Amino acid sequence: MVRSKNNGTVYLIITLVSFMFCHQALGEDFPLLGKDSVKEVVAGMTLEEKSALVVGTGMDMPITSNGESGDAESAAGKKPDLLVPGAAGTTYAITRLGITPMVLADGPAGLRISPTRENDDHTYYCTAFPVATLLASTWDTDLVYEVGRAMGGEVLEYGADILLAPAMNIQRNPLNGRNFEYYSEDPLVSGKMAAAMVKGVQSRGVGATIKHFTANNTETNRMSLNTIVSERALREIYLEGFRIAVEEAHPWAVMSAYNKINGAYCSQSHDLLTGILRDDWGYKGFVMSDWFAGDDAVAMMKAGNDMIMPGNPEQSAEIVAAVKEGRLDEKILNENVERILTVLMKTPRFKKYAYSNRPDMKKHAEVTRRAADEGMVLLKNEASALPLADSIKSIAAFGNTSYDIITGGTGSGDVNEAYSVTLVEGLHNAAYTVDENLNEKYSAYLKTEKAKLPKRGILDPVAPIAQMALPDILIEKSAEENDFAIITIGRNAGEARDRDSGEGDFNLSKVEKSMIDRVTDAFHARGKKCAVILNIGGVVETASWRDIPDAILLAWQGGQECGNSIADLLSGKVDPSGKLAITFPMAYQDEPSAKNFPGVVTKPLTEKQKKERTFFEVLKGEPAEVTYQEGIYVGYRYYDSFH
Repeated sequence: MVRSKNNGTVYLIITLVSFMFCHQALGEDFPLLGKDSVKEVVAGMTLEEKSALVVGTGMDMPITSNGESGDAESAAGKKPDLLVPGAAGTTYAITRLGITPMVLADGPAGLRISPTRENDDHTYYCTAFPVATLLASTWDTDLVYEVGRAMGGEVLEYGADILLAPAMNIQRNPLNGRNFEYYSEDPLVSGKMAAAMVKGVQSRGVGATIKHFTANNTETNRMSLNTIVSERALREIYLEGFRIAVEEAHPWAVMSAYNKINGAYCSQSHDLLTGILRDDWGYKGFVMSDWFAGDDAVAMMKAGNDMIMPGNPEQSAEIVAAVKEGRLDEKILNENVERILTVLMKTPRFKKYAYSNRPDMKKHAEVTRRAADEGMVLLKNEASALPLADSIKSIAAFGNTSYDIITGGTGSGDVNEAYSVTLVEGLHNAAYTVDENLNEKYSAYLKTEKAKLPKRGILDPVAPIAQMALPDILIEKSAEENDFAIITIGRNAGEARDRDSGEGDFNLSKVEKSMIDRVTDAFHARGKKCAVILNIGGVVETASWRDIPDAILLAWQGGQECGNSIADLLSGKVDPSGKLAITFPMAYQDEPSAKNFPGVVTKPLTEKQKKERTFFEVLKGEPAEVTYQEGIYVGYRYYDSFH
């Protein structure tokens, strides 16, 4: 036993050295995974080994128990060597039984790993693919399959085993900070898109993970939130997409959600993980928890949550103690282990795949561009404003995100890509001249403002930069010298926080509305036209300003080739074919869930408690509850049914 210097907690250290030497001296053969049956391998495992396998290796646990010196040091607090730096998690390995580790990596818009490594000149950039809201707008499952296949190729060649994607929660409310990761407000669309993505990823011999199972539709207090939902709404809306993906695509893994449903944590719900997922739908893969989800390791095992991520030694010790004390039947633990090992045998690492660390990034960029082309939606086009006429050569680009494109959302759904093509760069690539005076002013402004921003962590929101002030003389000069105006409005959001219903987020700010109004007026006064580009991951209000510009193109967040894809549609190289898979309400108050989103805190913390919280307690949030009063009437179902 080793005592942690950090918190005084006694950590159980799993060492197998003496066990191995004893049995080897006796000449006893161990069962080997892949050679012997899974049940034989499980029968050959110690209780401690089983408890280690069902708990991830966390931050400071050993990756393998091969009897080498140093394992105990690693478990005692020395950070182990990471198989794939930047991956979200790794599973425990037992060399004597042929059990290799699995590497689990984010995420929904592309593989998320560290782009650089110590003492290594090679870069490990990944492709930033279009976000799920855009992919759903293609209504093209064959194309989504291609995107999944490209993602799976990067997972394979960079040495990961299972991708923690696709995310497929219902877009119940437009303010969910993570909507960019999700496909639609409709379960059929979500299920079909997710099934196509899973099939594409798994066609490369790596696994996909559908998440977050289920009714995880709020980021505020997400780890403590109790979702009150009717059986009918749960079945027809929040479970149906998962059912489709499970039955049509057979994902290797399912990730249980943070939230509670009607009082029970998803990761600890036997009804959800065993009754519905396995008994009703016949699911054969394994279930892992979302990172740091739930509050009872033993309850997770009983529910059918096979693996606890990212895991810590205390959880392993709790499981061992529960079995020894008769609180956990070892048969249940054996079933958890069997499901994990059955999937593990499919993984590239188990099959000793020689990954190259050199996926075909050029080909994947082409897939990204084609997908973004197909998913952008032309919301408005008066008097044939688009595609741009052959006579249009010079363009005035307004708005911060014309020069600083948003490729995707933040958090675990973000990607470390090598480059991103801005709108202005895309226009240049399409042989248009862009107002250089505006280019210089915006570039200088953004450089100055970015330098003022605080350093942010993975779950910190991107601080929006206020729109650059536009003097009338600058607008008038641009209208005089250019043939067409483009105004880009950008929004970003991400994990652990929801958006705001006020100005500057769901609603455009006064400055943004003024920019649209003034720029359009100046160009109209000279017989010229103006288009607005929406570079967003989730819905914004459009009703109050949509009559002003000549055209509105919903570009979503199109991944690293976003600027080129926008230029493809503006120029007419590609016809816009995207269609909405999510409703844009006239006003936020019209949204059926507006009155009960994101929920209410049920046990507020005192200021003293807030100040004394650890990082993980801050992450967990405050106990809260949300009631899905709208039932099955989500999105268009509500608007169509109640006019």
